[in-house]
Amino acid sequence: MAAGAEAQDVGALIELYYEKGWTDGFPVVPPTEAAVGAMLAAAGMQGSDVLGEIFERHTALTADKVAINAVLAGCKPAYMPVILAAMKGLLDERYHFHGAATSTGGSCVVTIINGPIARELDINAGCNAFGQGWRANATIGRAVRLTMMNALNTRPGKLDRSTLGNPGKYSFCFAEDEANSPWEPYHVEQGFAAQESTVTVFAGEGTIQVYNQLSADPESLCRTFADAMANLGSMGVIGQPQCAVVVAGEHQEIFRKAGWGRRQVKQTLFDLAKRSIADAKRAGRLPGPVEAKDETTYRHVVADPDEIILLAAGGDAGSFSACIPGWGSAKICRSVTVPIARP
Repeated sequence: MAAGAEAQDVGALIELYYEKGWTDGFPVVPPTEAAVGAMLAAAGMQGSDVLGEIFERHTALTADKVAINAVLAGCKPAYMPVILAAMKGLLDERYHFHGAATSTGGSCVVTIINGPIARELDINAGCNAFGQGWRANATIGRAVRLTMMNALNTRPGKLDRSTLGNPGKYSFCFAEDEANSPWEPYHVEQGFAAQESTVTVFAGEGTIQVYNQLSADPESLCRTFADAMANLGSMGVIGQPQCAVVVAGEHQEIFRKAGWGRRQVKQTLFDLAKRSIADAKRAGRLPGPVEAKDETTYRHVVADPDEIILLAAGGDAGSFSACIPGWGSAKICRSVTVPIARP
């Protein structure tokens, strides 16, 4: 076949996938049998292998469905074990996929990579970690979303009922910057060995950028983070299950110089990230008139300091960090950390 004819056929296929609703809005890579086979081989899987089930939908997810969507997303075969681990995390009952994926709240899947595989695959943990420019970050997160759409029918206007959604629903994947972090890696805190590689999936509302250029002490810096965490407009300000705080380079250095470990940072954030019942009532987030006792009765953003996911990532220049409020309530939708299995 001539090169021009082949290109024309690929273009027609891409248009067909648009017509079928198999894209996320961007063009996709047509999946050939060889490309799908390479994805499965990279993970040591058979196409019929079952990864798990969404019980509310009576739907099982097989490895071939994930492989097809990984090709569509533009992934390398080496990324396949990461994507499979992420999908296993989403299928875990603790994540509560059906609720997070179908809610009007518009949460996205935040995919966080830890361990040696992040460096091997060049998954960005530094400058512009949440942004464009890295194939692994973009396509791994995209493969997760395309699998949700094409294999689990989580499509906008159908099972995905997001009122607004957020850009992270295209792709939101980054690695923790373990090399420069002032703390032990997140997956080690979760009980894994440092040499293991893991994926953590977390249902996030979206990012709130935190800027503080003048603070030189950890407590005042934590106060800035806590104010973003306790945003009255956040879905879960009076009882979200978890909240992620991503600390970038200049802010990391403040904690490092002060000798503040993860436990101290999370405890301080927990203590500061709260709202009075009066604040919540005035904002219409709780019912009833404001009573005198409401002024001095507080609700913390999360139930416990350990529900704060504290991560290090981002560039070493600029006084910026981020808060990612969690979707759901205190009893449903937990982040899940899954080891990455490689053949």
